[in-house]
Parts: sequence; structure tokens; C-alpha cells
Amino acid sequence: MITGLHVRNLALIEEEEVTFTDGLNILTGETGAGKSIIIGSIGLALGAKADRSMIRTGCDFCLIEMTFSLDNDRQRKKLEEMDIEVPEDGILLIKRKVYPNRTTCQIQGESVTVSQLRDFGSTLIDVYGQRENQRLLAHGAQLKTLDDYAGDEDAALRAKIREHYRAYMSLKKKMSEDIDAAARLREIDLLTYEVQEIEDADLKKGEDAELEEKYKKLSNFQRITAAAGEAGSLTSDEDGSASSQIERALRELNSVQGLDADLDAITGQLSDIDSLLSDFQRSLSDYMDSLSFDPQEFSEIESRLNLINHLKEKYGNSFEKIQNSLAKRKERLLELSDYDAAREKMKKDLAREKEALSDLCHRLTALRKKAADAFTKDLTRQLLDLNFNQVSFQVDMKSGEEYLSSDGEDEVTFLISMNPGEAPRPLEKIASGGELSRIMLALKTVFAGQDDIHSFIFDEIDAGISGQTAWKVSEKLGNLAKDHQILCITHLPQIAAMEDSHYRIEKHVEGERTVTSITRLDEDASLKELGRLLGGAKITEATLTNAREMKRMAKAAKEQHKEG
Repeated sequence: MITGLHVRNLALIEEEEVTFTDGLNILTGETGAGKSIIIGSIGLALGAKADRSMIRTGCDFCLIEMTFSLDNDRQRKKLEEMDIEVPEDGILLIKRKVYPNRTTCQIQGESVTVSQLRDFGSTLIDVYGQRENQRLLAHGAQLKTLDDYAGDEDAALRAKIREHYRAYMSLKKKMSEDIDAAARLREIDLLTYEVQEIEDADLKKGEDAELEEKYKKLSNFQRITAAAGEAGSLTSDEDGSASSQIERALRELNSVQGLDADLDAITGQLSDIDSLLSDFQRSLSDYMDSLSFDPQEFSEIESRLNLINHLKEKYGNSFEKIQNSLAKRKERLLELSDYDAAREKMKKDLAREKEALSDLCHRLTALRKKAADAFTKDLTRQLLDLNFNQVSFQVDMKSGEEYLSSDGEDEVTFLISMNPGEAPRPLEKIASGGELSRIMLALKTVFAGQDDIHSFIFDEIDAGISGQTAWKVSEKLGNLAKDHQILCITHLPQIAAMEDSHYRIEKHVEGERTVTSITRLDEDASLKELGRLLGGAKITEATLTNAREMKRMAKAAKEQHKEG
């Protein structure tokens, strides 16, 4: 659930902070006041595309911060996958800062990419506006809607279908790549040479790293010898060396031993240093004695490394990848050596994959048909509640190999008729913008019991509706808000009257700058805003009486929803 929004330097907003509540949050204001900026800021905070034009004129950046109360395990699991600590109190902070040439994103103080932010944001909020409504017109989106309705069994079947579909298409591609005898012989010669090249190298795991260390030491032999020799001279027992200076200092301190306990402790420290230095001298001496340079060994190491690096460039940049490459070449050699038998085996494998894929697709088709019947009844009921009095909704499903894809072998089209006597036709050929908004609201209501997302944003849900239909939409939103948080922009008093929290967005001039602000309204201010939405140059007592009646009707509807 969205609990708070803080916006700074975004378009007409200088700085605004607002707290949202559960239930139905209504946002109203004059056309052009900046309602879309508020909703847009939420989109930005969750990874929507940003550009420099969004930054308020004269500012270096814009900032959006949002706090959420985590609602479900999917959100917590997603945070864990991103290695972000799940807050103990369940309150999450998301921050996005947009500069002219870059953007920074944070979740709980941890930097994330825009794509990560967008991915996580999809678990927090569903946004419904004209763009989302238009997406529903695509047949792919309609198939996905039906699959979502069918639930977990559908998802499990589709996962298996995708696995078998990939295997089937891979085998099908291989079968289409028939090669003649001459080309086969050329490929056999090349593969034989490459297998021999890898096997002759007799690579050992970790050998390259070990040789690199030896090569680095031998190629820098002179520098190492010189540095170690100089260190030995500086710490030797000769006059002027570190060792001799420490010995002199130690003798001086020992001459007054027992006269001051604090100084005795310091003397002990220097004695430890003297012992450590003696150990160092012995270790360095042993190391110097072990140093040797064999030109032949160096040459052999260099040659071996050149061979290994050549194989890495050709077959893969690690021991494991080279071995995998060898195994694939051997497998291909066997295949080409007995080509006819390999083709026959591939043909049988292809038939087996096709049979398995076909069986899964038929099971998915049957499941989809069953789900389509229930979905049709559920959605029709919700559409009737939204004043589609004569609606006829159908799910048209065509099935067969010609529709085969990684999602099965079905094509789904939503058909609808809103006039008696008219046959149902594809949704995209009939529904207007206002009707699409209501259909989307009906869909959301159908899925409300299954969806684990608690917060919805409805933008332009009132497009193209009025009167009784507006009341129906208002009641549906009120019913949905029983168990969800909804943010809804509206111009209609029927919808605004159903609010649990009411916010007014205004645009005004401060100094010489235009500023957009958002204010949560108390009961009296909400009533006046409702009067403004009802129209008229002046809010009269009659207008306020009408507004009070709307509020009373909305309250009665909400009480009825609670009882239901």
C-alpha cells in the first residue's frame, strides 16, 4: 500500500508531500491543474521513462520519494532476490532522482537499476489508464487475461509447453539442415582436427592460473632480485642498517631497565620488533637462496601459455568451456560418422517431442475452455453491474497446429455486443474509450480476489460516462476499495462522493512562478469541492444540498457493500 509521496522540482511541483490512506483516495481539480503530474510522479518513482523536460525550470534535478507498506510475500521475496534487506516494520522507501543526463534509483538506500526498479514496482501497484485499456485490445493480452484467470494449473502447463516447444523447434531446425556428402566430409575433417588439437593439449584444470603466476615471477626476475637484495641490505646487521640501529636503541633502553615501568613496557615492544626483524632476515635470506632463473623453463612456460590462450580464444575462455566445446564436437562427429542413423534418431526424437507437445497443448486448450466459461459468466455479471444493460460477452477460441507457439496452440478473441439484436464482435471493433474503462474496471473486480497486489491507480476511469453509469462505476470502485487501496483521478461528482479520502490538486501563481499543490480535504472542504464538480459559476446552497445528498447516497452504498 502507498503510504506517502514526496515530490520536489517536478514540472509545476516545487515541493509537495502527501499521505495516502487505505480505501478509495479521490483526486480532483480543474483541468490542467496537474493531476496527471501527481500520478506521473508515482510512475516515475516505479521506473517509468524519465527525461530532462520533467525537471522544473531552473532546477538541477527532480526528486520523487515514496513509502510503501509491504502487503504480500511476493514483494518480500523479490527484495530478497535483489539482496535488499526486508524492513522489519514493513515500511519500504523508494527514491528516484532525475538529472538532465542521468537518473539514480534506490530501494531502502540500496542503489538499483531502472529495470530492477520497474520489475519490483510491478509487485506494488497496478495502473489503469487509457494506455493500459488499449493494450487489452491486443489478442495476446486477451489470451494472457484468460490464462491469468485459469490460475496455477494453467501456468504450470504453459511452463512445460515452453520447455517442449524449445526442444521441438530445435530438433525441427536440425532436421531442416540436411547436408550433402561433400559438405559432410569437410565438416568431419575440420571437427577431427579440432578434437585432436584440444586433446593433444591435455589441459589440466587450474593449469593456466598456475602458469600465469610462474610466468609473472620469471618475467620479472631481475626486478624481484634487485628489490629483495636491497631490502636485505637495508635490514642487515651492518652499520647504518635498520637492524643495527634497532640493536643500538635496544642497548640504550636496556641500560635503564627497571627504573620506570612504563619505559620497560616500551622496551619490550622494541625487543619484539628486533625478534621480528631477525625472523624477517632469515625468511628473506631463504627466499633469496631459492631464487633461480632457467631460460629453458621460462620458454616452456611461455609456449604453454600461448597454446592455452590460443585454445581459449578459439573454443572458450575457461577450462570448462573448452571441455564443453570438445564434447559437442565429439558428439557432432559421431552424428556425422553415421549420418543416416543420426537422422533417423533425430526423426524419432522429433516425433516424440511433437507428441508430448501436442498432448500438453490439448490439455491446456481444455483447461482454457473450462476457464473461459467461468470467466464469461464472472465478467458478464460485473459488466451488468456497470450499466451494460444488454451486454453479451464471449470468449472466442480457435485451436490447432496453425496457432502453435510457446504459449500453446490457441488464439483467443474477446467478443462483445452492447446492443440487442447485434451479434458479438471483436472488442477492438466495438468498444469506445469510456466502455473500455468500464470493461477494465470489471476485469479488475473479477481478478480482485486472486490478485495479490493491494494498490490500484485508475486514471480517466470516468472517460465518456455520466449519469446513472457514473453511479454504477462509483459503486464498483467503492466495493473494490473494501479490500484494496485505490487512487482515482476523476471529474465526476458521482465518483468523488464515494471517497474515503479526498484530495484537491490546484495550480496557482507564487511570485512569478506557476505552482501545483495537493491538499487533503476535510469533510467541509470535500463537500465544497463536490459542489464545484456539480457545476455552476457559484456554489450555492442548492448545490451544496445536492452534494450532501450524493455523499449520503455514497455512504449508504458503502454500508451496503460492507454488509455484503
